[in-house]
Amino acid sequence: MSWTDSGCFPVSDGVHRVPLQMPQDGLRAINVYVLETDIGIALIDGGWRRDSTHDELVAALSLIGRRPAEIHDIYVTHVHRDHYTFAVELRRRYGSRVHLGKAEALGISAIAELNCNVPESSIRELHRAGAPDIADVAYRAGIAEPFEPSDWAAPDSWLTDGPVDVPGRNLAATHTPGHTKGHMVFHDADLGLSFTGDHVLPTITPSIGFELGDWDLPLARYLSSLTLMLDDADRSMMPSHGNTGSSVHDRCRELLAHHDRRLQNTHDAVRSLGPCTGLSVASALTWTRHERPFSALDDFNKMVATCETLAHLDVLADRELITVRTHDGVDTFSSR
Repeated sequence: MSWTDSGCFPVSDGVHRVPLQMPQDGLRAINVYVLETDIGIALIDGGWRRDSTHDELVAALSLIGRRPAEIHDIYVTHVHRDHYTFAVELRRRYGSRVHLGKAEALGISAIAELNCNVPESSIRELHRAGAPDIADVAYRAGIAEPFEPSDWAAPDSWLTDGPVDVPGRNLAATHTPGHTKGHMVFHDADLGLSFTGDHVLPTITPSIGFELGDWDLPLARYLSSLTLMLDDADRSMMPSHGNTGSSVHDRCRELLAHHDRRLQNTHDAVRSLGPCTGLSVASALTWTRHERPFSALDDFNKMVATCETLAHLDVLADRELITVRTHDGVDTFSSR
């Protein structure tokens, strides 16, 4: 049985996992978590609004004798569309309240201003990386993609660190920037669960900095957020993509070790290449768990890979291990 199979699966007392399908996305599904409360049900994440998503949720909830009309609150881990847009749709249909991390406010505003799916900030970084052809492809793909402004309406409240008022649940939120600026992880202390969103995933590393807004050392923020998780009690991981139940601490240590290796590989590439752009470093590295060459990636993943390489290069520069010079908007990196 795959974690992406449709249904409603118990994971703890009064907590159920509902995979909602994303057939046009490499991740294939998102785990939405249903929390039974004293006044109905609440969700952790909403899912990606598609034509079939509502029917999928109705069918899943019926397996535990519940209906979407009972959803009183939706706590969204971050602003990406596979987490946020169906939460807004549930509010339109049933009046469910939507909650999102406070630091996502600038992203919501930027989406409203752009009024399209163009990843403007990523395109800016692609130009900085010396990858104008990838930037052009990303721009054209964003323009061609259907866009519904109402999917990105502001939430009912902005979340910060601390307790979350869910009747009958001991839920708390922790701000974990890196994947996005306002990413939140939710903890159920009584059950020993952490709903980790995309911050901690069981088999893959989340993209870093794929969001709108200023580029503010997103990898450094992500590494700090992983360390923050180690400072708290260990719990069972309830991720947005993948199987549940792993140790949060164990996976955080694995992710920190992965990025240590990736920083070393990136530094080695700069030494080998001499003065080089972000694109040339990304092209010299391998990608995914299968160690695929950069040239084998699809257009979207070439964009993500180039921006992630920049994130690693920026950390190396911030640590004064490499130098950076900018000419005509393109950064060139050199080893010290």
